[in-house]
Amino acid sequence: MRPSGRALDALRDVQILPHAVKHAEGSCLIEIGDTRVLCTATVEDKPPPFLKGTGLGWVTAEYGMLPRATHTRNRREAAAGRQQGRTVEIQRLIGRALRAGVDRAALGERQIVVDCDVLQADGGTRCAAITGGWVALRLAIDRLLASRAVATDPVIDHVAAVSCGLYGGQAVLDLDYAEDSAAEVDGNFVMTGRGALVEVQMSAEGATFDRAELDRLLALAAAGTARLVAAQAAATGAR
Repeated sequence: MRPSGRALDALRDVQILPHAVKHAEGSCLIEIGDTRVLCTATVEDKPPPFLKGTGLGWVTAEYGMLPRATHTRNRREAAAGRQQGRTVEIQRLIGRALRAGVDRAALGERQIVVDCDVLQADGGTRCAAITGGWVALRLAIDRLLASRAVATDPVIDHVAAVSCGLYGGQAVLDLDYAEDSAAEVDGNFVMTGRGALVEVQMSAEGATFDRAELDRLLALAAAGTARLVAAQAAATGAR
């Protein structure tokens, strides 16, 4: 039995509140179980220097966890004077994931920065950030389309992410903290709305896993991301 009592293939409750921040071009508050992440998208009308003159745009991300997002207070990274390696790894993952759903030529020479701030953590924060970050990105691009700043829609597909793992010898979908901290195998799967894989992060925490188990986890991830894509569509207007 899972600690939450969920079925092996059940997501936690998913809520996506669009337009959660007044001033951002795109924003949402995503809640997946007790994990809550505020995602905002900011449009900058110039690309990073390495893309100047190429005609290509860029999507990047920043990620952070508020001091009391967890059981004990975490010191702000700004107070320490540098970001932790985990933070850098996660925000690079979010940026890579979101760029997979964007035609950068159609975006033109501009940059969209997606900020993902974890308000409360109960497992799967990077997956929630990717799923919610796409919603914020979609809404920001909707504003570019409405203002005719871009001629064609740069968004080519949804991008969503979910965790899967082996817990108690069983393949389970969408691990919460209780499962994540005790899982034998833990993985994060980033997929498009069409079911293509963007990135897979898998690690054996307490046991190895074989090809058949990996295939079961992939099947769970495909089903889970499809449900998350439906939630994204409901929050932004179906496309």
